[in-house]
Amino acid sequence: MLLLVAGYLSSRFFRTEEDATVFLPGPTTHGHHQIEMKCAVCHDAWGGVREQSCIDCHGAALAAGDDSHPKAKFTDPRNADRLLAIAADKCVTCHVEHRPETTLAMGVTQPQDLCWQCHAEITQERPSHKGMSFTTCSSVGCHNYHDNTALYEDFLAKHAADPATLLKALLPELTEKAKTNAASQDKAPAPDHGITPADGGSKILAAWQGSGHAAASVNCTACHAGDGQWKDQPGQDSCMECHKEENAGFREGLHGMRLAQGLSSMEPAMARLPMRPEAAHSTLTCISCHGPHDVDTRRAAVDSCLQCHNDGHSLAYKSSKHYRLWQAELSGAAPAGSGVSCATCHMPREEHVVAGVTTVRAQHNQSLNLRPVEKMARGVCIRCHGLGFTLDSLADPGLGQTNFDGPPGHHVDSIDMVLRRRSSSVKPK
Repeated sequence: MLLLVAGYLSSRFFRTEEDATVFLPGPTTHGHHQIEMKCAVCHDAWGGVREQSCIDCHGAALAAGDDSHPKAKFTDPRNADRLLAIAADKCVTCHVEHRPETTLAMGVTQPQDLCWQCHAEITQERPSHKGMSFTTCSSVGCHNYHDNTALYEDFLAKHAADPATLLKALLPELTEKAKTNAASQDKAPAPDHGITPADGGSKILAAWQGSGHAAASVNCTACHAGDGQWKDQPGQDSCMECHKEENAGFREGLHGMRLAQGLSSMEPAMARLPMRPEAAHSTLTCISCHGPHDVDTRRAAVDSCLQCHNDGHSLAYKSSKHYRLWQAELSGAAPAGSGVSCATCHMPREEHVVAGVTTVRAQHNQSLNLRPVEKMARGVCIRCHGLGFTLDSLADPGLGQTNFDGPPGHHVDSIDMVLRRRSSSVKPK
């Protein structure tokens, strides 16, 4: 019997990823399930979880979000007593994989009274919190353990008077690669771009001629023979030659995280969200969304998303006001940057200043602002809406399923509490 079991396990180990899942001690969370068979990403061989593995993947996001509970807070001797309540200086204290029975939202495996362990006397400092249950600490619009950049008092007070919808809200225009990437110019010195007249009637050539690649003088060989050897189907590395930042973001998100770990490309069939059955075994690469020759960013902003995603939020998009704004922009009835596509929120445009030069790029890590939802407030929502309206909308559990098509039916008291606190602390003259 022992030999039979050993033989069975050995056969599973050396076959496909799906076969090898028998070795997992339990299901993984939504954030890690794609790479669950790449054990060495998180674990030492025959050992425990490496704390540094968490930092390697999530450290940059924590720093960008001005982490409210960094390790340094707890290595400070003045807070040493906090560690007696909970080992908050370690990621794996709160985030443990393979324990679905204790895993809450955002992959947290701590009980809901986590905040109370250190903040039991909060009402002495914040009388407004009297009578509140410990289960409300992390309610949308209140507090997050790590990223509170949209919830700090000063920020709430600054935007307290914002209207629900801002006038003339326009997104910044994306910076053309042709103007910023010198490497692309080096790839096509020939004025005719290496295309012979015999190719003139091809659909491929027509698609390429109207693309940003043609405008940047990037010809066929730039992608298909960048290393001197012709490739009928060039891979991600060809795109990365000129689009390093976009590629880095792609590999950090759920779309490309498997590639970052040396695994095969993500397929919609691997997802835990509902996906269209006909797209089940499509592979996710740059050209999955952009197309290989026309590189149409407008198609990538909506149609590419909906060719795979089949959940309620996605399906409601074309019935929403956001979609009508997008259609108005595409038709020319509204100015550029006024429409709201899938990419507007999930792959937002970001401004980067280097040596005094500002460039605008799309963030290709589509997972960056999903959890907690307040992360979407500063970089996306308040470009068009007031902060109060934004927090109310994000806190409304049903509004996301309608693709935010209508006013929120929920109110978050955070801004009201800040204003009351500040007005009560003003001393009379």
